[in-house]
Amino acid sequence: MGFIMFLIIGGIIGWLAGLILGKDIPGGIIGNIIAGIIGAWIGGALLGDMGPEIAGMAIIPALIGAVILVAIVSFILKKMRHA
Repeated sequence: MGFIMFLIIGGIIGWLAGLILGKDIPGGIIGNIIAGIIGAWIGGALLGDMGPEIAGMAIIPALIGAVILVAIVSFILKKMRHA
């Protein structure tokens, strides 16, 4: 059950990051989950485990990390389209 919660929270965090930036994450639900999980890893590496945790993810660093990831991916995709 913990793994399923981890995926759900990852998807929500990825979705929120996309909403904050006003960008769609490629891949739909799977893209949101991947962005949330990788964002949690990036945020944890940069900020540690501050704030509340759900399913083993510190929410604030995970969201910040996911926003960073979505911004980078959006920038790269935009450059690839215009190249």
